[in-house]
Amino acid sequence: MGSLGYGGAWAQAKAGRKIVLGQSVPLTGAADQIGLAFAGGSKLYFDSFNARKDNPGWSFELRQMDDGYVPAKAAENAKKLVSEGADVLFGFVGTGSGDAAAEVAAKESTIFFAPFAASDKLRDTAHANVFHVRPSLADEAFRIVRHCATLGQTRMAVVAEDDAMGRAGLAAIQQALAEQKLPPLVAQAFVPVNSDKVDAAVTQLMKAPPHAVIQVSLFNTTAAFIRKMRKAGYAGAFLNFSVVGIDPLFTALGKEIGGVVVSQVVPPPKKTTVPIVKEYNAAIDNSDQTPSYESLEGFIAAKAFAEAVRRAGKNWDRAGLQKAMASMTDYDVGGFRINLRAGVRDSVRAIDLVTITADGKVVR
Repeated sequence: MGSLGYGGAWAQAKAGRKIVLGQSVPLTGAADQIGLAFAGGSKLYFDSFNARKDNPGWSFELRQMDDGYVPAKAAENAKKLVSEGADVLFGFVGTGSGDAAAEVAAKESTIFFAPFAASDKLRDTAHANVFHVRPSLADEAFRIVRHCATLGQTRMAVVAEDDAMGRAGLAAIQQALAEQKLPPLVAQAFVPVNSDKVDAAVTQLMKAPPHAVIQVSLFNTTAAFIRKMRKAGYAGAFLNFSVVGIDPLFTALGKEIGGVVVSQVVPPPKKTTVPIVKEYNAAIDNSDQTPSYESLEGFIAAKAFAEAVRRAGKNWDRAGLQKAMASMTDYDVGGFRINLRAGVRDSVRAIDLVTITADGKVVR
């Protein structure tokens, strides 16, 4: 796997063999609901592709492993997947896990496709083998900060989990404030990952106090923090990056979710007027899955990969596939455009800010 020439399943695929994708996600642990949904949506697309009667002569095998949201385990899984014949690394979930997989992919001269919540440093041109389906943390941060500023909520604070994702999200918010010439954060606090130990952060932020709190955390921590801030008398806004997991956050908060804002990077998963969402729902009808933003994102990522294989042509190798991916800077995946080669900031990205009503209805 050390070269970008022909070999393995790449050569075999021309004879109608499988293309093997290696994926490590949290199927257990702190981010299991996000990992299960994203992995499920990915598999849903590849399974439906393989079942097509007009199959173009190749098929996909998605090998999925559990890393429990532990970067070291993700790195171990990445090495194992590549050593056992995976042609690409695909759809790892988590900032730390994405960094770990990118390191393995670089050493093995392997493509790393569609990481979920990857750090923005992986968008640098130095990482020419890494391709992103979702917008950057910087894109989401810019949208969130601009929304707050438009509403006059210029006193912003950040609470972030003390891990790679939290630190990357905080940096993205600080960058967005500077870009938009807004005042610096009035407070910032780190909290343990996937924990309700948020009292110190609540005390710290209540001293500020902010107009809006931007959270860079998974759903359990987010829910605990929102509850305790409100109990302390905070009546301001809460805004979240898409990585929070909107469905598990609703499960965790219930009716207390009213007014919480969440950034979203794919269309609503039940908006079937969007062609890709219609295709996704048709596939999900024949499965035991339920629609979700994360599952739809996995489905879109898988379809984008399949399109890159198609564009690479009949006689492609890894270098040819990488070239095809690099050219997909405005790919219409079905009423929704993605840019696989975006830099850290991509102003044309479609990012929605949504809220959820107490009865679970998503409002854009």
